[in-house]
Amino acid sequence: MKHPINILIINGPNLNLLGEREPHIYGKNTLTHLINKLNDKGKLLNAKIHHIQSNSESTLINAIHDSKKKIDYIIINAGAFTHTSIALRDALIGINIPFIEVHISNIYARENFRTHSWLSDISSGVICGFGLDGYFWALKTAVKRTQKNKI
Repeated sequence: MKHPINILIINGPNLNLLGEREPHIYGKNTLTHLINKLNDKGKLLNAKIHHIQSNSESTLINAIHDSKKKIDYIIINAGAFTHTSIALRDALIGINIPFIEVHISNIYARENFRTHSWLSDISSGVICGFGLDGYFWALKTAVKRTQKNKI
């Protein structure tokens, strides 16, 4: 069996409240439920899921830095940091690992300040507005793209 593809899933501020916070927008499933399901799907795809959730920008930046030479692809839902953090942007540029930006809600159908992302233009792609399914589509895409690049 080939070595698994290492995927880092980053969840930013307030995503620890999945299932509790605004369930009409974010759904009723918890972050633990999501990560367990992603781990299951990852096993089927020969991908090892690494996960971090933090409400602290510096913790997320350190996780991004630490992923260099260990992680093949990143899936990031930076939460509100999407719209505010040039530091996260710089960290992602600095490690040169491809990433997909994911949002549970459609950020373009919400408050105006949510429509700008500091990450979208440097990402491999953006998935937003499809609930938790977006994470699974991003995982499948990340695995496919990584396998293609290793051939």
